[in-house]
Amino acid sequence: TLACPPRSLKLERVTLIEPRSVGCIDRLHSKVHSKVHSSTPGGSMGMEPRELAGHMASGAIAGAAVEAALYPLDTIKTRMQVAQGGAPLNWRHLYKGLGGNLLGVMPACALFFAVYEPAKRHLLPADGSSSVGAHLAAAASGGLASSLIRIPTEVIKTRVQTGQFSTARGALWHIAAREGVFAGLFAGAGSFLLRDLPFDAVEFASYEQMKLAWQSWSGGRELRKHEAAGFGAFAGVLTGAVTTPMDVVKTRLMTQGAPPPPSASAAATGVATTSGTGLKTGIGATGRLRYRGVADCVVRMVKEEGWGSLLKGLGPRVTWIGIGGGVFFFALEGAQSVLVPPKPKAESLNPKP
Repeated sequence: TLACPPRSLKLERVTLIEPRSVGCIDRLHSKVHSKVHSSTPGGSMGMEPRELAGHMASGAIAGAAVEAALYPLDTIKTRMQVAQGGAPLNWRHLYKGLGGNLLGVMPACALFFAVYEPAKRHLLPADGSSSVGAHLAAAASGGLASSLIRIPTEVIKTRVQTGQFSTARGALWHIAAREGVFAGLFAGAGSFLLRDLPFDAVEFASYEQMKLAWQSWSGGRELRKHEAAGFGAFAGVLTGAVTTPMDVVKTRLMTQGAPPPPSASAAATGVATTSGTGLKTGIGATGRLRYRGVADCVVRMVKEEGWGSLLKGLGPRVTWIGIGGGVFFFALEGAQSVLVPPKPKAESLNPKP
């Protein structure tokens, strides 16, 4: 007997359903199930505005947590990569430039997840199966979009960390006005993308795959926060070590800047004249840029400093990114559990009679 028959049909009993009809019903249910999960009205690529905003806010919180906790390690790594000729390393002012960096990191992380989450949902198979390619493509897309903010932020951060400028504001105005927006604020953009796009793709794809494998092994149980931290740390160590050579090249290109005009005064530009870092900026005695691009930088470094120079700062970088990966995904999962609306349970699509 039908529990709730449609009003237009005055049926009280169904005695037989042919197998052919059962197949039609199954196919119809499959289509409805797919539509419900793949698209929601008013959203971006099937994502409601509230859910998308939750992912963006969660990403901003996670990015800020990592920077605030591990900024000193990043400063040490940057100064090690720039130092040449056995110059002593300055261990002072390790939090220098943190405030300005957070102003760039938070919107950059929000933009990353504004692209990553909808792209991942759009690219994943409709049957809910795992796809490494979908995660790789979604993360690379998010990294490419967020690079519009991340590259200028990285340029300003590294030049403040190495003592070329006393404040992030002074660095921003000087670089934009005297070196140009593209040549200055986007210096080293090629090496940055060669480092960060593979990094984002591999880190997020490996984390998502470990997360799915763990959920499958544990019978569908949601990942706990400390487990997310462990998987994130492992993914960070792996990708951090592999991308270290390109990170060194990126740092060298970003910190060398453009040659200032002879009449420019340090007091007017906000450039620190005595930083005490013992670091060379990469500008030669003739005032020309020391490195002309990624390939030139690699060739000169290997010729003048040896192959080991491409691994400068490996220890601090792997430590920073390993711990940072744990902190990031711990904070991300925690924020998403609060800010992102819960997904509808599968049981609601298959109500029991």
